[in-house]
Amino acid sequence: MTAPALASGFADPARDAQRTFKAVMWALAQPGAPQTLDTDLAPPTPLTPGLAAIALALLDYETPVWLDPALREGAGVADFLRFHTGAPVVDDPATARFALIAAGAALPDFALFAQGEPDYPDRSATLIVGVEDAGPDVPGVRLRLEGPGIDGAIRLGATPLPADMADRLRENRAAFPLGIDLLLVARDIVVGLPRSVRAGAEE
Repeated sequence: MTAPALASGFADPARDAQRTFKAVMWALAQPGAPQTLDTDLAPPTPLTPGLAAIALALLDYETPVWLDPALREGAGVADFLRFHTGAPVVDDPATARFALIAAGAALPDFALFAQGEPDYPDRSATLIVGVEDAGPDVPGVRLRLEGPGIDGAIRLGATPLPADMADRLRENRAAFPLGIDLLLVARDIVVGLPRSVRAGAEE
């Protein structure tokens, strides 16, 4: 028997990673505003092209990554990430700098992940979460967002996400400057929800 072929990474690693990294940075600088991801990756399922692009842009051999059960059990997913990024895949979410979560509906408790330390708040985790859709007019979980990078207040809808998402984000903001950052990834867009954002359920 021959091993299955490993899915290809970025066609132009330097430029593709830079373009993806820029989209992620804008997403975190402008919370709730969708940023375009331009990728033609075809990673092993259930890793989506968007999740894969962000993983390849952010992960390296010094950034432990945790995979949710769907991704951990996906044939070839861990091998794809190890080969293209060198990132160690860890079993304990508290030791991960990044977490890849295939389905937003199964988003784990934020407390499972590194929250940072008072002297080193950057030693926290970033959760990269797959959703079907996200944007100002998307039905599903509806949020009202305020805070740095937002002019006044904006609306964000995303699906699927846990019904208590607004409460989770409020608790996360209460720990600032500690807490986790989130990236919601849907099709060809990424939306940032950094720990600085103030969120409430849209009335």
